[in-house]
Amino acid sequence: MSSTLPLPFFGGTCTKAAFSFSLKSSSPLVPFQRLHLFRSTSRTTTRIRSSLFHSLKAKATAELVQDKESGVVATGKPVVEHSRTFTEARSEQELLSGLRKEVDAGRLPPNVAAGMEEVYQNYRNAVFQSGDPAAVGVVLSNMTVAFDHWLLDVEDPFVFEPYHKALREPFDYYMFGQNYIRPLIDFRNSYVGNLSLFYEIEEKLKQGHNVVLISNHQTEADPIIISLLLEKSNPHIAENMIFVAGDRVITDPLCKPFSMGRNLLCVYSKKHMYDIPELAEMKRKANTRSLKEMALLLRGGSKIVWIAASGGRDRPDPFTEEWYPARFDSSSVDNMRRLIEHSGTPGHVYPLALLCYDIMPPPRQVEKEIGEKRIITFHGAGLSIAPQISFPEIAAACEESEAKDAYSQALYKSVSEQYNVLKSAIHGKQGLEASTAGVSLSQPWN
Repeated sequence: MSSTLPLPFFGGTCTKAAFSFSLKSSSPLVPFQRLHLFRSTSRTTTRIRSSLFHSLKAKATAELVQDKESGVVATGKPVVEHSRTFTEARSEQELLSGLRKEVDAGRLPPNVAAGMEEVYQNYRNAVFQSGDPAAVGVVLSNMTVAFDHWLLDVEDPFVFEPYHKALREPFDYYMFGQNYIRPLIDFRNSYVGNLSLFYEIEEKLKQGHNVVLISNHQTEADPIIISLLLEKSNPHIAENMIFVAGDRVITDPLCKPFSMGRNLLCVYSKKHMYDIPELAEMKRKANTRSLKEMALLLRGGSKIVWIAASGGRDRPDPFTEEWYPARFDSSSVDNMRRLIEHSGTPGHVYPLALLCYDIMPPPRQVEKEIGEKRIITFHGAGLSIAPQISFPEIAAACEESEAKDAYSQALYKSVSEQYNVLKSAIHGKQGLEASTAGVSLSQPWN
């Protein structure tokens, strides 16, 4: 069972023996791997884990202090004097009272402080629901670092370039995101489908080829969740994937520190292009610059790019409450295809399905305002990739004028099929009736 409380955090483990079953199907999809992490409830393990998280907190704080004292941040800009209110907190009470202190001092806007406190409460509740015996220390450690970096960005806002490369030093924002989101995933009930294809992709990247993953999109944390599901089996992909990101995750103050740890190509979503009409032209020009950056990156080869082809997050059906991948924008798919074809480097397009909405569901409706309410649960997640789909093969079977839409539809159909497999595996709604999906749950991997 998942927590119904907001914001979650820690993958526990199952003590039951692993099981496997396979279901025959005409589908070409191949096995799913069940992610399995084993958790001990012994006092020794609890002490070790608690010590580990406090060490990580101390390390992050030391790196930040070193960064501040050097007089520059990772971008090379001069920095303002940074308040150490949160890094000095040693309890929940001190951490939350620090919010009031920063608001009273005029260093933190009240609305941002309110959002930070809401996230803290949600995060804490979800971590406790995970059953992790070290939950108290995990919450305090991770939320201390998060509070400190949220405040830091208010004091000295980070500005993203069209192509943003993950900041790994002197503070490692990539690992900050991994450590923060990891406890939100129930790894006992998480799956990776067709793992062999990720190994195939790694080989293509080594050969200098480019790979584009055409995917659905469900939460603000998708890039981190994908990296967490692949960090053991395919660490190179997990750390080097480039994500096409909308402007909201690089402008929302509670998202920015997590975005700073990912490789991003920053674009303005079509869904928000005209939220402020007078800014529409600026947004179009910015998107043109980002496309040029992407073209340059692909010319260099060995790049793996993830794009949400619908242009936004999936939403549940308003009548059935069922979640499903949002329809793809055929123009977005075609733009990526043409960029790959014109890069001068071999390229491949794979359909990728992601199921993780339970962890951080988006608002039911698309919102214009920045600063959405974040309700999240501790839950399993799933990722599945299907064999690459060739545009020439699709185009050969239809009229030239129909090829663009047919290709987008073929990718969408593949993602939808895999999504249904993930839903059956994680939510267990169909159980053994999932034969049309070709599910095979095998022995967990380490």
